[in-house]
Amino acid sequence: MSAPAPSLPRILFITGKLAEPALRRVVDELAPNAAFEPYVAALPITVAALMTTNWVSRHLPPLPPDLNRVILPGFCRGEVEEVSRAVGAPAERGPTDLRDLPEFFGKRSAPRDYGKYDIEILAEINHAAKKSLDAIVREARRYRDSGADVIDLGCDPGPAWNGVGDAVRALRADGFRVSIDSFNPDEVDAALAAGAELVLSVNGTNVEHARRWHVAYPEVEVVAIPDTPSDSDSLARTVDVLRGIGIKHRLDPILEPIGFGFAASLGRYIDTRRRFPDAELMMGVGNLTELTDVDSAGLNVLLAGFCQELGVRSVLTTEVINWARSSVNEFDLARRLVFHAVREKVLPKRLEPGLVMLRDPKVPEQGEELLQELARRVTDRNYRIFAERGELHVFNGSVYLRGADPFALFTQLASTDPKLDPAHAFYLGYEFAKAVTALTLGKGYTQDQALRWGFLTVPETSHRNPGERPV
Repeated sequence: MSAPAPSLPRILFITGKLAEPALRRVVDELAPNAAFEPYVAALPITVAALMTTNWVSRHLPPLPPDLNRVILPGFCRGEVEEVSRAVGAPAERGPTDLRDLPEFFGKRSAPRDYGKYDIEILAEINHAAKKSLDAIVREARRYRDSGADVIDLGCDPGPAWNGVGDAVRALRADGFRVSIDSFNPDEVDAALAAGAELVLSVNGTNVEHARRWHVAYPEVEVVAIPDTPSDSDSLARTVDVLRGIGIKHRLDPILEPIGFGFAASLGRYIDTRRRFPDAELMMGVGNLTELTDVDSAGLNVLLAGFCQELGVRSVLTTEVINWARSSVNEFDLARRLVFHAVREKVLPKRLEPGLVMLRDPKVPEQGEELLQELARRVTDRNYRIFAERGELHVFNGSVYLRGADPFALFTQLASTDPKLDPAHAFYLGYEFAKAVTALTLGKGYTQDQALRWGFLTVPETSHRNPGERPV
């Protein structure tokens, strides 16, 4: 006797009278593909965008049992927990445009096996010798939380760092894998004795030290680099020495900054892979992310794609300059994105929303007709704010203003609303600032919700009492 088929999750969609027919068409088409049992509740209101969670919780019709999830209209304001309590199932806001429901559900269902990767991240603590042990451990923990696999201690030229052994031991005691980034053999010796596993770097000037390191620490690995970035033959000579020693090694042909040989350096990675088809390769991405006037996320994705296709299985990244201060997290997301794209032979698109930070993938708009309709139907004092087509739109039951200058709009509001107190003025100013930011950057704006900044998004926490809405 076969086992009964598992029941599908029951999802309740809440809407108004105007959107009910269109919503039913969308969810009826979506349900079989997204594997859920749909229910639609059209509440006694014409336009769903006028709903609040407090109002919804008081106007729910009799509901089917055992609901698993509640989808509210995207413009529904208030605390979603009110609806969760009223229905007895988790509630959330859906998209502001019901036509985006298929994409909304797609984002909740990652592709099969998405999230795997095979590129290792080394996160460098720069100028480690100048930092306290506590500061080094704190920075290492932050890198680990961001996705780093190995903590690289970056040393400075000059006298040997006497505290390098203590730093390695402190990191090892906290569960970190550690590499040492130094050409000073005394620093390297101390780091290896304390438990470091990887040495950055060796070339023709110091490769003979690798013989001693291999004897003392047979599991140690080194990174081989050319004597000068353009001298590929010197890298080959160093590899010959390392192979003769028998020490484990990976190769880094050196990525150079734009204007200083960037394109040629990419070519050298390709040549190195052709020359050493079975070698492990590494790339230090800081020469691009730290030395280019651009937010680092896009560069990290581009370099991750290059590494994935070429088989560069480790990267060294840094977070020194402010525009690159989330590089480790960016590369962690990027390596998952490119792994999936290359393995499944699909475009790296609509897979990782966390990396789309400055502009939004789509900017929904209500359109002129619907905004006019909303303004006609609003009868209370609560202000509704929209941002689209280069303008702010703000209205309540007695006024509808629009324009690109938030200061001018606020001046008009203040002149028409004698009851506008400081708390409400602050609220409006805060929402206007978000709306103008959205218009400036090409982002979607929804009143009372945080702007979307990819993985850097900070959820917006309301400090109002449940059910209270500012006028």
